[in-house]
Amino acid sequence: MKLIITIVQDEDASRLTEEITNNNFQITRIASTGGFLKSGNTTLIIGVKKERVDEVLRIIEKVCKVREITTSFSSSLTGDTYIPYPMQIKIGGATVFTLDVERYERI
Repeated sequence: MKLIITIVQDEDASRLTEEITNNNFQITRIASTGGFLKSGNTTLIIGVKKERVDEVLRIIEKVCKVREITTSFSSSLTGDTYIPYPMQIKIGGATVFTLDVERYERI
């Protein structure tokens, strides 16, 4: 048995949850925050048989795409005045951890 912990952007979380459950996997969904922009994330915990790990990873890769956005940051040129300027950054995708499960019980 494997435990897949996946951190995704909130924007992808509902669709990913739907795709995973439609493929007969059970998940636990947890709201989380983090990353460069301190934006909302969702952490999904998925228990899966070893033989089906690749299937889950394909679903995650299909749903969670990297996107470019333009955001505004401020910079001080003189030490007193902060000037906002646009910056292109990449967001999205998924961070995935796959762990061995030594023991599993459903109580």
